[in-house]
Amino acid sequence: MDAPKKEISKIIESIVLQDDFRGMTALSPHMKKNYIDSSSNLLLKTQGEIMIITGFYIIDANASETDGPPGAVAMSNALKTLGFSTSLVTDKYSYEIVKAISDETEVIEFPITNHRESAEFAKNLLSERNVGALISIERAGLVGDGTYRNWKGVDISPYNAKIDHLFDQHPRSIGIGDGGNEIGMGNLKTVIPGFKNLPDNPCVTTTTELIISSCSNWGGYGLVADLSIKTGKNLLPTIEEAYRWVKTTVEHGAVEGMSAEHKDWVDGRDPEADSVCLRGLIKLLNSNM
Repeated sequence: MDAPKKEISKIIESIVLQDDFRGMTALSPHMKKNYIDSSSNLLLKTQGEIMIITGFYIIDANASETDGPPGAVAMSNALKTLGFSTSLVTDKYSYEIVKAISDETEVIEFPITNHRESAEFAKNLLSERNVGALISIERAGLVGDGTYRNWKGVDISPYNAKIDHLFDQHPRSIGIGDGGNEIGMGNLKTVIPGFKNLPDNPCVTTTTELIISSCSNWGGYGLVADLSIKTGKNLLPTIEEAYRWVKTTVEHGAVEGMSAEHKDWVDGRDPEADSVCLRGLIKLLNSNM
């Protein structure tokens, strides 16, 4: 059974990388083989709480974006269905947005402060809880100059909690990103600057596993699809549920990241275009479960 499941994981990788206008597919040859398969295996072997980190600040709108929180909640719901304990972690600029769709999952606010206090907060948080693994989805990570920057290279440091310190202090983690500047992209920090449309100064924060996708929500949905195949349970959200999450985040202040407008789009895609990935994953599961 292992070989067919790995083949399906490869199909999932192609589904989450479709409609790739940023050029993330170019990183595929540099990725670990069967990276979605490895990521879902890490989660299934986890003992303890799984913390899911998200929230990306859009400086042009003074608000957080629609990409990230829906994928985080999809993973949280899937893991809870499988019997895992989960929590969501973000900072004050994304707290209300994440809380609005958290489905009663605990949402932890990580303070925006200096590195010393951030490292101490991370240490205390991990010591107080039995954390088995961390997942970051669409969360800006430190770049080499010690700042946080968006895909265009604009400094967003004052609006971004230094949640990287959680990952520096924990041995089991997954990073999901779509632009080269997110937590986990440090795994490819020497590779990313060589590609057009990707940042010259990528994130340097590493994770145990890395998932690349055309949209970070899609990477989260892909991971859920792989968990579904391996457990024999369809854990994916419906198209309607995923759209409702996006719509609710907008109602609570989120913006579409590319335009910085308060509309129910994700990463430059209207609701129909955004649903393409999830439709493909649902079709794949229906044919293989």
